[in-house]
Amino acid sequence: MKILATCTNLFWLWTILGVVWAWFQPSAFTWFLTGVVPGTEIKLLTAGLGVIMLGMGITLSWEDFKAVLKTPRQVFLGVAAQFLIMPLLGWSVASLFDLEPMLKLGMILVSCCPGGTASNVICYLARANVALSVLMTMCSTFLAVVLTPYLTKFYASAILQVDAGAMIWSMVTIVLLPVVGGVLINHFFKGKLDKVKAVSPVISVLVIVLIVGGVIGLQKNSIVEYAATLLPAVFILHALGFALGYLTAKLLKLEERSCRTVSVEVGMQNSGLGSKLAKDHFSALAMTPCAISALYHCMIGSLLAAYWRQREVVEDEASEESSLLATVEVAE
Repeated sequence: MKILATCTNLFWLWTILGVVWAWFQPSAFTWFLTGVVPGTEIKLLTAGLGVIMLGMGITLSWEDFKAVLKTPRQVFLGVAAQFLIMPLLGWSVASLFDLEPMLKLGMILVSCCPGGTASNVICYLARANVALSVLMTMCSTFLAVVLTPYLTKFYASAILQVDAGAMIWSMVTIVLLPVVGGVLINHFFKGKLDKVKAVSPVISVLVIVLIVGGVIGLQKNSIVEYAATLLPAVFILHALGFALGYLTAKLLKLEERSCRTVSVEVGMQNSGLGSKLAKDHFSALAMTPCAISALYHCMIGSLLAAYWRQREVVEDEASEESSLLATVEVAE
């Protein structure tokens, strides 16, 4: 179990290694974006994201939903910050750098996605409020079924007509149904899923690395062509996301642990979902910012976690970490 947990915590390293490998050997990853599950017409990308969302679902219980009602203010403020700050940042930064329309659309799309569940691990490493992180990820994922399509439509309407209805259907099939299915499985088979819950985060990390590597390999030429604007634009998007998330929480007078959590949840997006939506509804080029997004938010989040872990928090850390460790699961 410790080995699996260590592998999960090193997701940032696997992402970097996957990007480097995909850059020099694209075919090692592109098959995941173009292939189908043997004997079916189901795309591997669709199946992979379904597994991630199912894995998220089996870590949730009805008690988690009740917990939201016990701490509604922090959860509401955190989720509101995410869906207000990041979409506006995505549109603003993409416009400032005058990105090519499809790249701008990809930036907007990934910034409108829910929080990435790898954020739960980053929050644990950063001595943040892990329980709040799990609740924020859960709530933002469910809300994203409607908010992601309509926020994308709102900010990207000048680029092209966005079919929000079609995107909602994608969100229902890719996100809502697998997550709800996972919650139901956890409810009826509670206590019998320990091994599955231990392996699920590792599988999720593997799928994300395959997606990111696949997009990097598929769009290598486009990345080279637009590197001068695209790479700094995506970096600034996430750097500002982490910073403004933290500052917003401070202004709202949340405690330090919760400020760190909001920072991480705002700064880290579900880039795998963004890649899938871009591929299905727009173009392969629109997937590129999503893949670069995954690389940057992993790197920035890990550096912040290392910094925060060295800084003391007034509250009792030992008791909280031991009680929250069981809630840390990765599904991105």
